[in-house]
Amino acid sequence: MPTSKRTKKVNLTQTSKRTREGKQNLINDVRTAVDSHASVFLFSFDNMRSNKFKDVRLAFRDSKIFMGKNKLLQISLGKGVEDEYADGLHEVSKLISGSVGLLATSRAKEEVVSYFEDFSSADFARSGSIANSTVKLTNSDVNIHPVSMVEQFRKLGLPCEVQNGKVTLVGAKEFTVVKEGREINAEQAKILVHFGKKLATFRVKLEACWTKDGSFEQL
Repeated sequence: MPTSKRTKKVNLTQTSKRTREGKQNLINDVRTAVDSHASVFLFSFDNMRSNKFKDVRLAFRDSKIFMGKNKLLQISLGKGVEDEYADGLHEVSKLISGSVGLLATSRAKEEVVSYFEDFSSADFARSGSIANSTVKLTNSDVNIHPVSMVEQFRKLGLPCEVQNGKVTLVGAKEFTVVKEGREINAEQAKILVHFGKKLATFRVKLEACWTKDGSFEQL
């Protein structure tokens, strides 16, 4: 089993004492997790939902998860052979970019891979995201809503009125809320919620795995 290469504190300049201590604590926590667990996985994620990610944290209560500060995660692992914390960790560090995190665990690789292969959760798309499909509404969709919603729907850009005591589309048999590949604006996002149309999928994808013997594998 390779020993840790870096035992001294990293010099974090141009920060306040409290911020510097917080950063150093994170680095120390990551390195302690590396020492305490058999493997480190790098994962990426799409459409992060904190309430959904709680399920991941619960599933890996015996492990450690780190997210949100990519530069500090890179420093923790080491950016190159000369400063990596343990043999091979710089290979993980090189892939830290964008929406990613680290999972330090002693679970079997097969168990971890299997968990994330099966993990996904549909949710409502947020303003600014790209529609993964076209959504159209018909009178059968709007009829089920109470007439008290008409004014709110109109403010969101949904042309509707009350006919025979029911909410009805104005001047058309269907209304296109969003088109596939187009950016979703705030009003469209609210309409999708009102009509239960979930266009976002929260996923976590494993990108790489490092183990204590110094081996590294992109997944």
